Formats: sequence, C-alpha cells, structure tokens
Amino acid sequence: MASILASRVVSFPLRLLEEDSAPEADPTAAVLFFGISLVLGIACRHALRGTRVPYTVALLLLGIGLGALEYGTHHKFGKIGDGIRLWANIDPELLLAVFLPALLFESSFLMEVHQIKRCMMQMFLLAVPGVLISTFCLGAALKLAFPYNWSWKTSLLLGGLLSATDPVAVVALLKELGASKKLSTIIEGESLMNDGTAIVVYQLFYRMVLGWDFNWGGLVKFLSQVSLGAVAMGLGFGIASVLWLGFIFNDTVIEISLTLAVSYLAFFTAQEGFEISGVLAVMTLGMFYSAVARTAFKGESQQSLHHFWEMVSYIANTLIFILSGVVIAESVLSSDNIFETHEHSWGYLVLLYVFVQASRVVVVGVLYPFLQYFGYGLDWREAIILIWSGLRGAVALSLSLSVKRSSDNSPYISPDTGDLFVLLTGGIVFLTLIVNGSTTQFILHFLKMDNLSPAKKRILSYTKYEMLKKALEAFGDLGDDEELGPADWPTVKRYITSLNDADGEQIHPHSLSENDNNPDHMNLKDIRVRFLNGVQAAYWVMLDEGRINQTTANLLMRSVDEALDLVSSETLCDWKGLKSYVNIPNHYKFFQSSVVSQKLVTYFTVERLESACYICAAFLRAHRIAREQLHEFIGDSEIAAMVISESEQAGEEARIFLEDVRVTFPQVLRVVKTRQVTYSVLSHLIEYVNNLEKIGLLEEKEMSHLHDAVQTDLKKLLRNPPMVKIPKIKDLISANPLLGALPATAREALAGSTTEIMRLSGTTLYKEGSKPTGIWLLSNGVVKWSTKDTSTKQFLHPTFTHGSTLGLYEVLAEKHYTCDIVANSVVMCFFIETEKILSVLRSDPAVEDFFWRESIIALAKIMLPRVFEKMSMQDLRTLIAERSIMNIYIRGESFELLPQSVGFLLDGFIRKQGGQEEMLTAPAAILPRLDQSFSHSETLGARAGSFYQQVYQVETRARVIILDIAGFEAGKSLQKRTSSLISRSADRHSGSFSREHSGLMNWPQHLLNSSRHDGETSGEQHNNLSARAMQLGVYGSMINLRRRRTRSFLRSSRVKPAHSLSYPRVPSVPTHRPMVSAKSEGSTTLKQKFRVEEYKQVGNAREPDESHARRDESSDDSGGEEEHIVRIDSPSRLSFLQAP
Repeated sequence: MASILASRVVSFPLRLLEEDSAPEADPTAAVLFFGISLVLGIACRHALRGTRVPYTVALLLLGIGLGALEYGTHHKFGKIGDGIRLWANIDPELLLAVFLPALLFESSFLMEVHQIKRCMMQMFLLAVPGVLISTFCLGAALKLAFPYNWSWKTSLLLGGLLSATDPVAVVALLKELGASKKLSTIIEGESLMNDGTAIVVYQLFYRMVLGWDFNWGGLVKFLSQVSLGAVAMGLGFGIASVLWLGFIFNDTVIEISLTLAVSYLAFFTAQEGFEISGVLAVMTLGMFYSAVARTAFKGESQQSLHHFWEMVSYIANTLIFILSGVVIAESVLSSDNIFETHEHSWGYLVLLYVFVQASRVVVVGVLYPFLQYFGYGLDWREAIILIWSGLRGAVALSLSLSVKRSSDNSPYISPDTGDLFVLLTGGIVFLTLIVNGSTTQFILHFLKMDNLSPAKKRILSYTKYEMLKKALEAFGDLGDDEELGPADWPTVKRYITSLNDADGEQIHPHSLSENDNNPDHMNLKDIRVRFLNGVQAAYWVMLDEGRINQTTANLLMRSVDEALDLVSSETLCDWKGLKSYVNIPNHYKFFQSSVVSQKLVTYFTVERLESACYICAAFLRAHRIAREQLHEFIGDSEIAAMVISESEQAGEEARIFLEDVRVTFPQVLRVVKTRQVTYSVLSHLIEYVNNLEKIGLLEEKEMSHLHDAVQTDLKKLLRNPPMVKIPKIKDLISANPLLGALPATAREALAGSTTEIMRLSGTTLYKEGSKPTGIWLLSNGVVKWSTKDTSTKQFLHPTFTHGSTLGLYEVLAEKHYTCDIVANSVVMCFFIETEKILSVLRSDPAVEDFFWRESIIALAKIMLPRVFEKMSMQDLRTLIAERSIMNIYIRGESFELLPQSVGFLLDGFIRKQGGQEEMLTAPAAILPRLDQSFSHSETLGARAGSFYQQVYQVETRARVIILDIAGFEAGKSLQKRTSSLISRSADRHSGSFSREHSGLMNWPQHLLNSSRHDGETSGEQHNNLSARAMQLGVYGSMINLRRRRTRSFLRSSRVKPAHSLSYPRVPSVPTHRPMVSAKSEGSTTLKQKFRVEEYKQVGNAREPDESHARRDESSDDSGGEEEHIVRIDSPSRLSFLQAP
C-alpha cells in the first residue's frame, strides 16, 4: 500500500515555485486545505452578514493572503503550505471539471423558464455578438496599445479569454445584492451563455495560435459542432435522466444523486468525449430540468434538492474564490522576471482594466436599441448595471493557466507570454471583483433601484400591524397556564423589536395619502401580482396533495408566469394561457381519417377531456384559495374587490366547461375525483403512521413496515391509476333507442355491421343534398343541423343529442339528405350502411313500421322547428309511441287532419281537398287549416280557436303519420298536478273534464280504427317497438313494467296515456312476449335522478313493487362500480370549443 501511495504522489502534478528549496508536498494535505477553506468561508460569511461587503470579494482577498503567506514563508508553512501548493498547481482543466458542472447546473436549474424565454434574445445578443465585439475590441487594444509585439492571433486569444463574464462571480454577486428578477435573469443568463461562447472563441484562436489553419467552411463547421452539438448533448442527457426520474418513486437520495451525476457526466462527455462545449451542454441540461423536471420533485424531495444544491454551490464558491486568490498571489509573486522585462506591467494592467470596461460599454451601447426592443426591454439604469456587472473569475483564470501550461513546451507560445497571460488575467479578475463587485450595490442604491415602491411600503407597514395582532393573539393563548401562571406582556414586547414602529394608528395599504394623487393603478398592479403568486403557491400545494400531475402543474405554472407579465396593462389573464389546452386542438382532425383506428381516436379524445378537467378544476380551486387569502389579509378594499371580481370572471369559462362535462361525460369527472381522493387518503395514512412514530406509539420497525405498505399502494396508484374505460360496443348498442328496441334477430344483424366513430367539434357528418350512405346513431355529444330552407332560419336550438337517429328517413325514402349535420362537440356515434338497413327492413313489416316512426324524430325538428325545437328527445319518442297514428293510403282516398294535430307526409303526393294549391311532395309537414296567428304560437295546443279541420286528397300511394300534439301537451299538464288529483281523475269519465280539455282529449275514433289496416297483431308489435325505444331513451335500458301499471286518465282502451319526464313510470303496452329487464351501467345516473323525482312528484302514492325495483337498480349500480367501467352513453349537450 505504501508503494502505491508513493507512486501516486510521484505522479501527482506538482509545480515547484522554487525547485531548490521547495519540499515535496504530501497529497493528504489537500484535505487540510479543503477544511481550512470551509472554515474561512464560514467565518467570513458570519462576519459579513448585514454588511455591504460582497462575500466573494472577501474570499478572494483571503485567498490572496494565503498564497502570499505560503510564498513569503519560502514553502515552510508545513502541512498547510503543502495543501496550498497542491491546490494552486491543480490542472486547469481539472479545476473546470471539478467546479463548473455543479455551479452551472445549479444556476441554470434555478432560473425561471418563462423569464428565460422572454429574455432569450437579449441573452443571445450579449453572448454571441457581444462576445465577438468585445473580443475584437480587446484584441485590437492589446495589439496596438501594448508593447508586447504579439500577433493578431495571440492578441485575439487573450481578448476572447477576457470577454467571458464569469457566471460563478456574477451569480454569487446577484444573489447577495437582491437585484430584480428581470435584470438578474438577463445578467445571469448572459454570463452562462457567453461563458460557453467565450470558451468556444478561446478554443478557436488557441488552435490558430498553435498552427491550425481554418478556412471559412471549416470555421463554420467547427463553431456549429462545438455549440449546437453541446446543446444537443445537454438535451439528450436531460431527456434520458428525466425519463429515469419517472421510474424513481419517493426516493429523495436517488433523485438528488441523479441530478448531480448527470451534470458531471454531461460535462465530461461533451468536453472530453466529443470535444464540444461542456459549459453549453450543462447549461442546456439545467434549463431543460428547470422547464420540465422542476415539478418532478415534490414536497420533501423539492426542499431537500434545494438545500443540497445550495450547499454544493456554497462549498464550490468558497473553494473556487479562495483558490483563485491563491493562484493570483502565486502567479504574481513568482513572476519576478516579468517585472524585470516589462517594468511597466502594473500600469498596463490598469490600462487593460480600463479597456475591458470600455469594451463592455461599446458592447452594451451598440446592442442597446435591440436590448430595448426584445424581451422585457432595458432602460438606461439597467444598462449601467449591465455594464458594471461584467465580472471575470475562475473561468478566465483557468483558461489563462492552460495557456501558461502549454507555453512551457510549445514553440508557438513563449513562456514569457504564458506568464503575461496569467498576470493580466489574474489582475483583471482581481480588479473586477474588488472594484466592480464591491461598488455594484452602491450604484444600485445611487440609481434608486433597490428602493421599495410606495405600494410595497404600504403593504410592509400594514403587515407589521397584522403581525402585532397575531402576536397579541398568541400571547393570549400562551401567556397563562396551570403550571407557571401568567407572563408579562411588556417584557415580551421588548424582545419583539421588529414591531416597535407598529404602535401607531394602522393605515390600510389602499387608502390615499396627501402625497399620493392617484396610486390606484400602482396598487392594482401590486395586488394582481400578489394574487397570482398566491395562485401559483396553491398549484404547488395541489401538486404535493396529488390533485394535479406533473404535466398539468407545468401548464398551470406557465400560465401564471405569462399573466404576471401583463398585470400592468390587462386584467387577470392566466386563463388565456390554458384555453388551448382545454379546447380540442385542430390537429386532432387528423384522427378523423380512416388511417387512424377509432379506438385510438376515442382514447386520445377522452384523455384530452380528462386533462382539461384537471386544468379547470385546479384553476378554479387555486383562484378560490387565493381570493380567500387576499380577503383575509387585505380585508374590505375596493382594489382587492376589483381583483377578486376579475378572478371570478376569469373562472367562468372553466366553470361552464366542468358543468358541461358533468352533464355530458360525468364519468370523466368521477375518475378524476377518484384519483385525487385515493391519493389524499394514502397521503393521510402516511402522515398518520409518521405521527404515531414521532409520539412514540410505534417503534421504528413497525412504522417502517406500515410506511412501506402504504408507499406500495401509492406507487400502484401512480403507475396504474383508474382510467376512463370505454364500454364494449355491444353494450352501447343495447342501450341505443333504435337498435336496442329491435327484435333480437334484427338487432344482431345490424350489430355486426355497426361502425363506432368519434368525431371532433366542427366535423361534418353529412351535407344537405348528398346521397345517403347510411344512418348515424348518436351515443354521446351534440350535433348541429342547418338547412338552406329560409323558413327554418329562426330556430334557437338546432341540435340533436344523445339517442338521436340521423339520416334514417333519407335511407328509407331513398332521398338525398335534407340538411347539414356538423358535430358541435366531441361526438361518439355509430354508423350503419344503407344496404344493411334495407336488408333488415325487408325481413319484418313491424321493423319497417318502427323505422318509419323513428325517422319522424329528426324530421319533425327539421321541418317544424318552432313546434318541436323545445321538445326533448324523450318527449318526442313518448309522443310517437303513445299519441301517433301512421297509415298508408292509396290513390283516391282522403283523410282528415283535426285541429291541434300535425301530420307528416313521408312518401307520395297529397293535395288539400277543394283547393287549388300545389301538391305536397314528401317530405312535407301536414297542418290543419289555420289563421295567420299560427306562425306566432309556440305549440299547436296553445290556441284552440286558431285551427280548423282540414281534409287532404291522396294523389298517389302515400305514407302519413299524424301526431296528437294537444293531447300530449294536455296529458303533461295534468300529470304535473298533485298525486291526489291524478288518483281522482283516473276514476272520472272523460266527459267530466272542463270544456277547455274536453275538446282536446277526444282522439278521433275513425282514425284509431283506420290504423288497423295491417291487423291487430302488427299494430301491437310496432307500438311495442316504439315503447321500447321510448324506455331506452329515458332510462338507458329496458325495465319490467308488468307490475308497475298506471291507469290512463281516459276510459278508452284505444287511447294510450301521455308520458312525462316528471312522472317516469311508463304505462304498459300490450305485447305477446314479456319485456325482460336488461342491466345498463350507463343508466345509473338517470335512474337516480328519476328516483328522486318520484319522491318529489308522487310522494307516498307509490306502487308496492317500487322498493323491489329500487333494490334491482341499486344492485345494478354496485355491479357497475366493481367493474371500474366508465360509461360514455349518457345524455349529452356538451359543446367543446375548437382551438383557434
């Protein structure tokens, strides 16, 4: 072992300042120097706390003192001297590799991404054109004004070396001075970027000095590889490490270690492996982490990460500035021959310092118009600080040491030139840190850039009074106890010296003073900033609580950052940055192509809705929390009320979105809430177990066992959360009113040829006048219809929703589509081709009759929107099932259309009897004879005196359906009465009704008799199918009605009772086969809703079998929850806006 250590000692790079007298240094003494440097740093930081002397300047002076002491004792400073010599003679590249990666990563990681984006152009201008301008200015000065007879390449080499504003020195200074975020971002970002640029320029001229030749093509290639390759390298390491972080679960040690390791690996791989800029690679890596991975560290991990990198930065800064001082002292004191050869070197050093400052003035002056235009802009005071904060530090010093080392055995660079490089660079580092670094704070104070604004001063004074109140409350709670008795408040107050100036009268921060004429705008801006900071803090809390995921948190944080830039000119606008993530983006239209699988379309669309729900819910919650905190802190204030009002208005769109989702896709909200609650419950369990261990009720092993078990469950939740699952197509088909009502053989024939399709908002299903290719069955969503017919331009709600069947009439009648159908939301639907419909149609006359009746639902809304637009889909189906008659007439026959009725000609031609009007061609609305006031009535039953009986003559074979509108409306109005009135009216004769209703409720007997053309059995069968469709439209499934019958309020067995949503018990219909009860998970919400309405409307007048039915429904619900299936088959009216 001793021989190994000895060999390492021999191989360790040493530079003896005096070869004759310097003893061989002990390598273990390097640890002693490390410890002494930390102790000196601690003492210096402690002594300078509260003073205006920068910490880094003091460290540099201490380092110079140590180097001078070691040199003055002729290397007889013992172990301490050995350590100083070891660190002073460290390889320059090793110096950069040890300190730069950690410092660069810490600095770039803590920068705010939004401000980087805004200031990126300013940083680029200072880092690229600025460095080039500075390089040529300093190179020209060195060539023309200094008596060293250097070539242009050598002069430009030193000029590029001195153009690097050191990020270590600049960042350390800015942290101490507390400059504004905007100015700090520009200066810090410039120092990071131009440090990499200056190193690239240094490498270029260094190779040229060593004899390398570059043409313009090779020069561009070299600069591109070194710079762009470094950016790509940083992004590559960032993506790989962030993906790895995603697989690490609640392990703070591994997460922090990964950030440290990846920063050094990126620097080494770029610098040594690919010979590109390691500085740019690490800077890119840190900014990528700041943009993407900052929210990956939550709770304790985030605090631990912050403390770790703060400690790394402190240790590295302490060592590097002390070491810089030692190197400067060693270099100056050991270079006696320089002062003998160049006796005016000190004067030229001062002159060079002047040229460095002048070149900085030239750079900022030339670029000032552009710096004013881009980003946040730049005023003249900030430009002065930008000029004066161009510090040089360890990077420039390390590069000069590299030149000196190569000068010892290089024919291109003389040793004298190497010594001059170190002397001049060390002197510039010393002067910029001592002069610029120590006077920057005074310049800030002189330019009044460190003063608080009047609004902030008011808030500060107001906060002190609030602190005094809290102190009094705390004293009231703690000032007396059973064991020790009361405490003395005057003594307590003497120790709270920070509140001594809060004894006067409290002044509200938004009250006007004599000197402030109109501070409202300033106060409004200040309150908006504080409010948005509160919103952002609420987002961090929600991230820790598991209410939002990492991606959503990044979007929400970014929206607040963007809104903070506009508080002076606009109201709260953080919602604007989130709109594009809530609306369906335009590129989703690509999914509508046949190339993409419909399952994939459904997956991405539902995932988009889920993400939008997270964003809207978090936005509303954060704003609510911020409003409560603002009101609690400020109290009643006109300005605070304005900001609160702005917040409420900003959240209106998010609130409407969630309400629409709650109606249309309630399962999505349920899944989102389930995830949040599960995460919260598991987090509370972890906290509970930790508290039990803290109070001593659990031992460490027991706590560890329980903690690991809960952590396993939490990991399972994050890895495999509850998902929004799309039900199988056969379940959706069975719940569809058209397909679910068909006989089993017909339904199976169509189910096999049904195509499930999802359409985004704005997508056209079919156009008016086009040839029908099939029918569309809406399972979810809203579509909007429009037609060229000018008589239907005044409709208010031209939409079709869940359960609608579109295009069926056109397929049956073999006519072109009668209107345009465009998706008005995310629409899930089924498509069945025309050939399949026609083949089923020919197989069963009852199915054909049912299809014709079903086609009336859409046709009625399109042809008579003023009558049917406000009628719900359920009411229309009830009207068709219970108050409609369809008949086929042959040429020469006639039929009557009584008042208060509406008919539709589905096929053929008819003409009004005794009139000269043109023939009516299918499709057409058949109306009774009416006066001009009909066009202004909302329903046909509104004014009985306006309608008269009308007879129509059949010209060719015609299919006609007649709807008893008045009877349906009267039945609904009667069912809205109390249950006692319903029970009494059931025993009365129809003639006992008032004159108002007696004429409306008498359904013509000859029309009822005419409906028997196809036989009694056929009539019962097609009415049975319509009744089944009606039940599916209301409940989403078939229910057993055999034991839940209600008698009609009419005594006639030929008249079916009306149906109303407020009285959901559907009357039974004669049938030859019983209707079986089919379970439907999608009908749970509707069944619960109607169950509540039964309690409200019927009260105690319930059938004996209702409790049994409820037991069946509750078992249905539980079964659905156990399968964790989220159905998307509920009634829909959601309108998702398309992204602009």
